[in-house]
Amino acid sequence: MVQQSQSAPYVQTGQRPQFVSAREAVSHIKSGDRVFIHGMAAFPQTLVDAMVERADELRAVELIHLHVEGRAAYTNSEYKDSFFLNNLFIGGSARKAVDEGRADYIPVFLSEIPLMFRRRVLPLNVAMVTVSPPDRHGYCSMGVSVDASLAAVQSADVVIAQVNPYMPRVMGDGNIHLSRFAALCEVEEPLIEHIGGAPTDEEAKIGAKVAELVEDGSCLQMGIGAIPNAVLASLTNHKRLGIHTEMFSDGVVPLVEKGVITGEEKKIHPRKIIAGFVSGSRVLYDFVHENPLVNLLDITYVNDTSVIRKLSKMVSINSAIEVDLTGQVCADSIGTRMFSGVGGQMDFVRGASLSEGGKPIIAISSRTSKGVSRIVPMLKPGAGVVTTRAHMHYVVTEFGIADLYGKNLRQRATALISIAHPDDREDLERAAFERFKRSE
Repeated sequence: MVQQSQSAPYVQTGQRPQFVSAREAVSHIKSGDRVFIHGMAAFPQTLVDAMVERADELRAVELIHLHVEGRAAYTNSEYKDSFFLNNLFIGGSARKAVDEGRADYIPVFLSEIPLMFRRRVLPLNVAMVTVSPPDRHGYCSMGVSVDASLAAVQSADVVIAQVNPYMPRVMGDGNIHLSRFAALCEVEEPLIEHIGGAPTDEEAKIGAKVAELVEDGSCLQMGIGAIPNAVLASLTNHKRLGIHTEMFSDGVVPLVEKGVITGEEKKIHPRKIIAGFVSGSRVLYDFVHENPLVNLLDITYVNDTSVIRKLSKMVSINSAIEVDLTGQVCADSIGTRMFSGVGGQMDFVRGASLSEGGKPIIAISSRTSKGVSRIVPMLKPGAGVVTTRAHMHYVVTEFGIADLYGKNLRQRATALISIAHPDDREDLERAAFERFKRSE
C-alpha cells in the first residue's frame, strides 16, 4: 500500500463522520436517485458491490460516471430494473449494456462535465468515491482521480466514501474534509492497475514520428495507451519538456527521472505536472504520492481552452477510430455504435492550435488490428465527428506525417493518402478522384 505519512490525530470540526460497513454506507441510496461513481483507478469497488447487493430493494437508480475499471455488475441484464447507466465516457465494461439499451451516453466535452453537476443540469443525489485516510487536519485526498469527480463531491446531496490506505495522497484540488461525508467505510485493497506492454514495431514508428514534431521546451498533453507511451519513449533526448494534460500514465515517470520533463519553460504552473487524473501501475501511484511536482486539478480548469492556449509550444497527442480524406476525425463511435466518448480531445486540439508554436496531433495506426484502413474516403454512416476538419493540423501514422493545416480538400486527401497503408492507397486515390473530380 501507499505509505501514508504519520501524523498526530486530526482535529475534528463540523459533522462527525460515521465509519460503517459498506452495506450501511450504501443505504443512503434510494430508488430513483442519480448516483455518481468515482472513475478509473479510483473506482469504489466495495461500495459498488454493496450497492448491487441491494438490487432487489432498488428501482430506477440512475448511475453516472466516466470510464471505470473493475467489476461493473450493475450493467448486467438481471439488474435492468434496478440500475440504468448514463455514461459520460464509455469503457469496456459498459459497451454491451449500451448496445443492448440498458445504458446510454451523454455527449459532452470533458471540460464541461463539472459544470453540468454544479449548474444542476445533472443534479446528483449521491456521490460514491474512494479517498485516502485523513491527515491530522481531517482532510482526505481524492488521490488519482480529481477530474470531474471533485465537482460531483461538491454538488451531491450525499457523499459516501471508502477510505483506502492504498490511495495516494496527491497535491492539488482533491482535498476533502471528513465532515463532507455522510458515511465512510474502511477498505484495504490495491488500486486497479493499467499496465501496458512493450510497443509494437508499428507503435514505435508512430511514436518516433510524433517525437519529430515535438520541440525542446514543448508542453505535452497525451492520453493513455500504447501510442502515447511509445511517443514518451521516443522523447528521451529532448529537453525542458512540460506536462499539462487531462491524464498521464507510467511513461511520464522515467522522463522526469532523466531530467527530460522539467516544466521550466511553462508560462503557467512552471515546474509542475498538471493533470486531472492518472492511471497506470503501482510505480505511478507511488510516484504521485505526496509529490509536490504533481498537481491534480479540477478538469474544468485543466481542459479550459483559454488556459491551454497560454502554454507556448503546446503539443496535444490524441487518437481516433477513423479519419476521412477531408480531415474529419471520428473518435467516439464505430458508425452508429458508441464506443468511447468525446472526452477532452477537442479541448486540447483547439487549445494547442491557439497556442504560440502549438501543434495538435492525431496519431493512429494506418490500419486496425483486423486490417481495415483507418484513413477512409468518408466516415461510416452515423459516425460522430469529434474533431472537425477545420480544427485539424497533423495526422501521424507509421508511414509518415500529414500536415493538413491551410490545405484545401484535394491537398488534404493527397497528404492523407500518402500516410495510409500502401495496400489501401489505390482505393483511396480512386475515391478521392471520384469525389474531387481531379487529382492533385
